[in-house]
Amino acid sequence: CSVFITQEVADASQPVIFNPDFFVERLKHEHPQVLTDLVLSNITRLVDLPGEEFSQFTGDSDPKIPTAGGFLRSFNFLKRKEKGVVFGAPLTEEGIARIYQLIEYLRKHLHVEGLFRVPGHSLRQAALREMLNAGAELDLEAGDFHPNDAATVLKAYLGELPEPLLTHRHYHVHLKIGELTLFDENGDKTSILDKDRQIEAFQLLFMLLPAANRSLLKLLLDLLHHTARNQHLNKMSAINLATMFAPHIIWPKNVTASDLQGNIEKLNKGVAFLIRHSQQLFKAPAYIKEYTRLYFAGSKSLQSKDDLTLCSGTTSGAMSAAAPASPSPSQQKLKGGVSLDYTESALRELYQQVNNMPASAKKKKLIRQFEKQPLHVASADSRTPFSRKHWRSRSLGGIIKRKVLGGQVQAEKENNGQSPSNRSCDGRD
Repeated sequence: CSVFITQEVADASQPVIFNPDFFVERLKHEHPQVLTDLVLSNITRLVDLPGEEFSQFTGDSDPKIPTAGGFLRSFNFLKRKEKGVVFGAPLTEEGIARIYQLIEYLRKHLHVEGLFRVPGHSLRQAALREMLNAGAELDLEAGDFHPNDAATVLKAYLGELPEPLLTHRHYHVHLKIGELTLFDENGDKTSILDKDRQIEAFQLLFMLLPAANRSLLKLLLDLLHHTARNQHLNKMSAINLATMFAPHIIWPKNVTASDLQGNIEKLNKGVAFLIRHSQQLFKAPAYIKEYTRLYFAGSKSLQSKDDLTLCSGTTSGAMSAAAPASPSPSQQKLKGGVSLDYTESALRELYQQVNNMPASAKKKKLIRQFEKQPLHVASADSRTPFSRKHWRSRSLGGIIKRKVLGGQVQAEKENNGQSPSNRSCDGRD
C-alpha cells in the first residue's frame, strides 16, 4: 500500500499521511477471511438475501440465474485457458494491461459522436484483435484505427470473458441493491431510491470482487464516467452507455434478452448508477476503515458501526484505548469458537432488523420471542460490523427456526451466569 507526504514546503519534518484505505488493504493481505466476514456482515445488513441466494453469493453453491425456462447454472469448468490469448480467456492482469491500451486511447477521444454506439470497421477490428492477442505494442495514434474500432473491440473483449466482469455470484446482489429505497415516517418503503445506501452497498460489494475484476471495473467505469460527462459532444449519456455495456459486464452468460424478462431495465439502471457514481464506489466505507485501524491498534472489543460513528467525533486517542489485559467474561468462548461478544452483537443486529419491519402481526410475534430471551437485546440500538463465517443471512423466520435465540443463549448462561455487559467506546463499563 502506498503512502504519500503532504508537502507545502520541502521539509523533512512533515508528517507521513497513510493511504486512507491502508489498514483495509493490510487486513485484506494479512487476514483476508476477517475482512470478508466483516464486509459480508454489512452487506447483509443492507440487502436482504434469502438462504439460497446467500449461498450462491458466498460460493457455497453454484450460481443459478432465473430464466424464462427455469434456471441457468454457471459452468465454471468450461472456462478456456489459452496461453497468450486475450479474447475469450479468463481475466488476468496481463490481459488487462493489453486492453488498457484501448482504454487509454479512448480517453483521448471522448468527443467522438456515438462513441460505443457506432460500430467500427470489421477489417480494422479483426486486425486490432489479432494484435492484442499476439501481445503487440499498439500505436493507436498513428491513424490506422478509428476510436469506434477501439470502442467496439473493448466491448467485444468484455462480452467474450468466460464470466461477466461483475461475476455470476454477485448477480442477485446487484438486483437487490437496485431495489434499495427510502422509508417513510411509518417505516414503509417508498418509491424513492436510497442513493447513500446503494453507494455503501456497492462499496462493500466491490471489496469482494477478485482483484483482476476490481482493477478492470475501476478502469472501465472511470472511462464511461468521463464519456458521460462529455455527452454534450458525444451524445452518450450514462443510461445510453449502460444500455451498451450491461449485456457485456453483468448479463449472465448464455442467456438472451427474453430469458432475463423484467430484469433488463433494472440491470441497465444499475449500470447507469455505477457510471454516474464511479468516483465513490472504490473507497471503503468510513466504519470499515475505522474498524480495520482498530484491529491493528490492538483493540480487542468488537464495536458496532454506530459506536464507531459516535467515537469518530471524539479526540483522536479515544478510539485506540487498549483492551483490558485479562479477558472479560464477555470475551470468553462458546463451543465452536463463537465469542459471547459476538453472540450478543448478532442478536442485537437481528433484533434491530425485526424492529425496523413495518407494523404487522408477524413483527409482534417476533418481538415477543425476543422478549422471552434472557439477553436484554430489546434495548440495544447498535449493529455490529463484524461477522463469523457460519453466521449467515437468512430470512428472519429461518434464523429463529435455527434456534439462534436458543442454543447459544443457553450456552452463554452456563458459561457466564448472566448476560455480558456492553462496553463503551473508551473501554469503560
